[in-house]
Amino acid sequence: MKQRVTALVLIGVLVFYVLLVGSRGVIAVKDGRPTVVLLGVAVLAIPAVGVWYIWRELRFGFTMQQLARELEAEGELPLDNLERTPDGRIDRNGADEAFAKRKAETEADPDNWRVWYRLAVAYSDARDNARGRKAMLKAIKLHRAERSG
Repeated sequence: MKQRVTALVLIGVLVFYVLLVGSRGVIAVKDGRPTVVLLGVAVLAIPAVGVWYIWRELRFGFTMQQLARELEAEGELPLDNLERTPDGRIDRNGADEAFAKRKAETEADPDNWRVWYRLAVAYSDARDNARGRKAMLKAIKLHRAERSG
């Protein structure tokens, strides 16, 4: 829940920034002088990139939730039962053991989106978010292929 609130706050800040910068770009375009108009068009590209980024991240998050609901319905959602340190973080040794298990599952069945999803969770538990995101993207890609095939 904490991550969701943080994401919503950051999206709110980004939307405010996009609107502020976009309004300045519109003002510059309306100026009419060629150089200022060109600058205004360039400034309007910034909000376009911001909107694309927000859309991409929201789509990623919603798709992750969809996959989690499917796994939960199948009884295959990974349980959050790893040992925790006194400060609430997942114990590194437990996370490494779970990761080794999930990696072996993925190597045994590399075309199964479910094992890639669980591997992404294991990466996250091991605090390797970059690889976790890549594994989740692979799970999403395989899930889409399964649905369309």
